[in-house]
Amino acid sequence: MASYKTIVEDNIDVLVVGAGLGGTGAAFEARYWGKDKKIIIAEKANIDRSGAVAQGLYAINCYMGTRFGENNPEDHVRYARMDLMGMVREDLLFDMARHVDSAVHQFEEWGLPIMRNEKSGTYQREGRWQIMIHGESYKPIVAEAAKKSADKVYNRVCVTHLLMDDNTENRVGGAVGFNVRTGNYHVFKSKTVIVGAGGASNIYKPRSVGEGAGRVWYAPWSSGSAYGLLIEAGAKMTQMENKIVLARFKDGYGPVGAYFLHLKTYTQNGNGEEYESKWFPALSKMVGKEYLDTEGQHLSHKPIPTCLRNHAFINEVNAGRGPIYMVTTEAFQDPHLEEIGWHNFLGMTVGQAVLWAATDVDPKYENPELTTSEPYVMGSHATGCGAWCSGPEDISPDEYFWGYNRMTTVQGLFGAGDAVGGTPHAFSSGSFTEGRLAAKAAVKYINDGKGDGISINDSQIEKRKEQIYQPLETYKIYRNHITAGTVNPHYINPRQGLDRLQKLMDEYCGGVTVSYMTNDNLLNIGLKKLGLLAEDWDGGIAAKDIHELLRAWELKHRILTSEAVIQHTLFREETRWPGYYYRGDKMKLDDKNWHVLTVSRRDPETGEYTLEKAPLYHLIDEADEKKPTKKKKAAA
Repeated sequence: MASYKTIVEDNIDVLVVGAGLGGTGAAFEARYWGKDKKIIIAEKANIDRSGAVAQGLYAINCYMGTRFGENNPEDHVRYARMDLMGMVREDLLFDMARHVDSAVHQFEEWGLPIMRNEKSGTYQREGRWQIMIHGESYKPIVAEAAKKSADKVYNRVCVTHLLMDDNTENRVGGAVGFNVRTGNYHVFKSKTVIVGAGGASNIYKPRSVGEGAGRVWYAPWSSGSAYGLLIEAGAKMTQMENKIVLARFKDGYGPVGAYFLHLKTYTQNGNGEEYESKWFPALSKMVGKEYLDTEGQHLSHKPIPTCLRNHAFINEVNAGRGPIYMVTTEAFQDPHLEEIGWHNFLGMTVGQAVLWAATDVDPKYENPELTTSEPYVMGSHATGCGAWCSGPEDISPDEYFWGYNRMTTVQGLFGAGDAVGGTPHAFSSGSFTEGRLAAKAAVKYINDGKGDGISINDSQIEKRKEQIYQPLETYKIYRNHITAGTVNPHYINPRQGLDRLQKLMDEYCGGVTVSYMTNDNLLNIGLKKLGLLAEDWDGGIAAKDIHELLRAWELKHRILTSEAVIQHTLFREETRWPGYYYRGDKMKLDDKNWHVLTVSRRDPETGEYTLEKAPLYHLIDEADEKKPTKKKKAAA
């Protein structure tokens, strides 16, 4: 049973919540600029194998190669903007892109093996933005730098709430949480907090069920804490409707990027036909010529946005011409490409290789199936969910800048990786870079005296303590009322709550069961059902042990994240990303009214949402190779 009478308290300067690539970058950079500062990392798992790259990666997906004359930051902004149907924070994207190469070079210096082109000596490219690595130990290598930078790393500490300063309104003062092994109550009083926690998997019902329920695409332990912590503290959020659906190898969720880009494989329908182009003419009328020309072909200098490829995939299957196959039988005749194909999975998605072996699928002789995943909510991969953050002073428009780079609308509260909204296609290296940028700004915030005079009353700490451990007390009081198995009239357990959440998000907010379709009526029903679930959580979630207590708080963060997703999806009255989700009542993309960013805030006291449109500035012109300046902003 929990020893939650034991309180562990730290008074520090920089608290890093989450030790994925964003958190490790933050700790590393905080030490460089804050040599006299006390820096602590709080990580739910273990820093050596935590975050989205815990299993390893076969490629670093964000590298400019500027020193080799390959790409520049402006190129990357244009690419990400096109892929996201125009919706990105170009100041944040450019800022990340102009610094990311240095982070990658550091990884190599620390011992990460990066493959090189034998002829040119440059990094081996998988695609325009991807470089290939031997990345099974990617995370332990990067974690070592963070461990050497921090004063202390608390592994196995789940942060549940942010503390707020009692002296100054809307200023962060630290965080609280508990040790998932001992149950100890941790109180972090801190001048700044950098949230580098993960986005949200498992808020939608996954395709894998039963014994395969843990097999999802994004890290299953990513419970939306990057959003739940920020939302509950009153930080403004942006683009929470921009969830992502992935085309992946069926059931194992193996990635397809290396196959498309390096092995030059392609897809076909169940009849052996090319199918994408037949869906593009009608789709171009839906989204407009800017994103797909009238004959259904992509513009010569622009790739087809990922969501539009999904659209063709989904509609072809729904038309009865599935399944969709990845044609591997041609590429795998080359022994070198066959080896790369298997290494791609053995380096980061072992389950896919095991599944093929278990189901007698040899991709050299049989083309494997693809499928589209359930939706995920994250800000560091190819979508832009996250907090509304300040950009850098030198290029951000006035509306995008309020003092410190990557600071949320809560003073002293910064974000990195999944936590930052509007910066898609950052991936692992970009998240690490954002952590560095946030940490540099956080140290400056402290040096400027903005973190002085913070006061955290004992009543706030005690209130959070009671809330955190209440599920254990609820179980202790009502455990004798169990009627059968785990059924109890007085409470729900975390698994029951998660099942309810996944079902309602799937059916009412555009999951796989409804082919990603939703509308005004469904979304409002979803909000009602989610409200009832939130009430049941607050009034009677029970945990029989510390492990279930962890699951209970993960569920809480998923509920908060899901509410933001529904609110944003309801607010954006168009279908901006067909192939990720559809507003059946508003099927067309509407640039006239919705070429804007969406911003929300949940009132911490009342739980009420306010939503607004924020101006979308294009700082990089299509043919302009110069760096952006504030003078060049132009409202869409």
